[in-house]
Amino acid sequence: MLKLFYAVGTCALASHIALEEAGAEYDAVRLDFRTNDQRKPEYLAINPKGRVPALVTDDGVLTETPAILAFVAQSFPSAGLAPMADPFAFACVQAFNSYLCSTVHVAHAHRMRGYRWADDPAAIEEMRRKAPAAVGECFDLIERKMIEGPWVMGEAYTVCDPYLFTLARWLEADGVNPARLPKIQDHRRRMSERPAVRKALAEELSPAQQ
Repeated sequence: MLKLFYAVGTCALASHIALEEAGAEYDAVRLDFRTNDQRKPEYLAINPKGRVPALVTDDGVLTETPAILAFVAQSFPSAGLAPMADPFAFACVQAFNSYLCSTVHVAHAHRMRGYRWADDPAAIEEMRRKAPAAVGECFDLIERKMIEGPWVMGEAYTVCDPYLFTLARWLEADGVNPARLPKIQDHRRRMSERPAVRKALAEELSPAQQ
């Protein structure tokens, strides 16, 4: 059985939602970043990067959200979470998710984790100050050029949608007013109404798992 390691409020939510959308049988294991669960030897033996998500499969451990989302889509083709029969269309899915991973998430991380790139407190503070503009520019581009509507890739729901939803949930905390992003705001609303999304969120926020 698949096993997903996640932490509340992280990008692992995208993989959690995708597993629900796929109808996969899996166990979800919550890590508590407040107690540095991600740095404990038991978890580092699973994911030496010390981050989430990590998905344990019969063939080994997968990390990085785009890879996990592609694996879920390919492992459960009947769920229709990616255009597997069209190489170009599938590459477009990968391109979108790669942008979220390599650019949008990194811009967000500058608000809270500037220490990854600098030791100077002034530099870290400047990264924090710049984060709203950097994140806002990313989402402006997605709004104008990258989201087809009603879903990211158009009429078909794909693994791009839970990933965008996950990062878009951070907009307010990143200092970006979602009102300026009507497509993304509508996407976030419709995603929140999906049963799989509600189930994944309920599981992640359940006090019983804390």
